[in-house]
Order: sequence, then structure tokens, then C-alpha cells
Amino acid sequence: MLRRIALSMMKGVTPAVVSRMTEIGISVDDFFTLSTAELSDMMHLRGASRLQEHFRDEALERARTECRFVENHSIRVHSLADDTYPLPLAESERAPIALYGIGECPLDAPRSLSIVGTRRCTAYGAGFVSKLVEDLAVYFPDLVIISGLAYGIDREAHEAALRHGLRTIAVVAHGLDKVYPAAHRDLAARIVRSGGAIVSEYPSGTPPMPGNFLERNRIVALLPAGVIVAESDIKGGSMSTAATAHSYSREVMALPGRVGDSRSAGCNHLIRTHRASLVTSAADVMETLGWQPEGLNINHTGRNLFPELEGDTARVYELLRFERDPVPFDELHARLGLPVHTLTALLGEMEFDGLVTRHPGNRFSALG
Repeated sequence: MLRRIALSMMKGVTPAVVSRMTEIGISVDDFFTLSTAELSDMMHLRGASRLQEHFRDEALERARTECRFVENHSIRVHSLADDTYPLPLAESERAPIALYGIGECPLDAPRSLSIVGTRRCTAYGAGFVSKLVEDLAVYFPDLVIISGLAYGIDREAHEAALRHGLRTIAVVAHGLDKVYPAAHRDLAARIVRSGGAIVSEYPSGTPPMPGNFLERNRIVALLPAGVIVAESDIKGGSMSTAATAHSYSREVMALPGRVGDSRSAGCNHLIRTHRASLVTSAADVMETLGWQPEGLNINHTGRNLFPELEGDTARVYELLRFERDPVPFDELHARLGLPVHTLTALLGEMEFDGLVTRHPGNRFSALG
């Protein structure tokens, strides 16, 4: 463990270097015992000053301190040099050389999903996340929800997973000797107690510096099969997660929002530029990721969990069912983009069929 941690503390040791070591049969032990000349010659490196003995000795000394911390707190260390390293990350040239984890949840679970979004989420975004996780938990009790332990959508995703008996992984941007934000200390503890995990690429003592969060986002993007952006500004941190996921052929999904709402501008942009699939329900996730619940034949030609509803009727219903408060007609019109006469007729038919109810002020909510 000592030398694997030290390897991650060596400047210039990248996934490409680790891959080269594997190809030519240089073990982690060899890396720290060979002379600089032998190491550079075997790896065909020019000017390998970064691999000089004194740099490797310094890394080993720092690693000894980290080893004591890891052992005292039962932290698991995943090294890129090991076969047990999570495969979804191992395939990337941006993989962390080492990952530290508290908790028992596997980082390469067969079925996982990242949910990210703004720290200033609305009831619309929070309600969507809560309902989505609830519905997915019914069909996939082995699902692992991944997020970043931040305020807003991240917290909603972790809390929803815990409420519905799912394991959840929080990827943090600092050492595991602390929890940031401090207000989420109890949440982090509940995640671990419930079979989840807190994960970081940073050794103990590393503070939550701004740049660390962008680096953290790539792990959130690469671990799962897909990433959902629930709400995000056009320049939100979640957009970097979406961009990374898209560049590595992960499925990206985004919740559409109201035109003019800055907290949905990023999601709407992702959908408009075809960098994300539109998602409004668990059925959309199943369709996009090709997930089929055992013993249940879901028709993926539809986009909702209610096969009797199709087209615009399904769109109206699925929008309303995630809202905690009745939605005014004008807001429905703006968010769905349907002509006034079409929306009026649809709502009338749905009210007659017992799918929606009309409230004073021409506001609507879903039934059932």
C-alpha cells in the first residue's frame, strides 16, 4: 500500500506512465527500487529528472504519513496499478492514480447513475430528483446513485437514495479527514452507515480548493453509465461534468426547464445542442441506458411509466407529476411549448379522464 500511495504522489506520473509500466512489466515496487538510469532506460524516457531517487524518496515519506491515516480510519485505497481499480475510470487517460474511499460500496457497481445540478435548486428540480430516484428504486434495488455531496441537487440525490434504500457514493474534492460542507457531516455518516461510500482522489490534509471541484467532477462523470443534470446554469459546475461524460461516451440526460430560468439554462442548452437526452421520468432513463427490470417487460418505445399515455398527453402529465404545487396554465404553455388551443384541449380531456385536477386561478396538478 505504501508504494502505491507514493506513486500517486509523484509529479509527472500519469495514467499513461502507469500503463507503460504495466506493458513492460515494471511493478510499483520496481518503480521505487530501480535506479533513475535503469528506470528511464526501461521506460524509454528522455530527461527523466522527475523520477530521480530523491523525488521518489520524498513521495515515500509523504506516503508513510498517509498510510498511518488510512490504516487508522479503515480507508480503502484503489490504485490504478492494481487489477481491482474501477474499470470505468481505468479506461480514461484522466484517471486518478489513486482513490481513497470510506465505506463498502463498490465503485464499479453493475448499475450506477450520477445525478448533479445547481446548489441553488428549485422545488421543481428537487421534486424531480426525489420522484426519479423513488421510481428507479422500485425497479432497480441494486442501483447506486453518485453525486458530489454539495448543497442543492447533490444533497437531494443522496437523500433520495437513502430514503429509498439505495446505496449512494459521494465524490468529494478534499481529503477524507474532513467533510465539506461541514453541514453535511451527518449526511456523509449516514451514507457510509447505509452501505455507501465517500470517495476522494486527494490525500488527507488537502483542503477543498476551487480547482479540486472541477477535477472531482470528472470522477462523477466517468464512474456511472449515465449522468443526469437536474438543474444548472449555463456556466454551472455541472456543465463540466456533462461535458466530460459526453466526451467519454457516457449517456448524458438533462431535465428541461422554463425558458428564462437561469437555473435551467444549462439543461436546456444541453438538450438543444444534442449533448443530452431529455429526461422527465424513470422510463426515460431506462430507455436511454437500455435498462430492463427483471420480470417486467417495459415498452421502451414510449417515454414514460404510463403506457396508456402517449405524445403530448404524456408530456403534460409527466411535467405536472413532479410539481409539488399546482402549475398555472401560462407556465405550462411556456415550459411545454404547445399552442394554447392544443394545451387547452389536452387539459380538458385529461381533467375529464381523471388525470389532472383544475385549481382556482387556472392552475393544474396531476392525480394519481
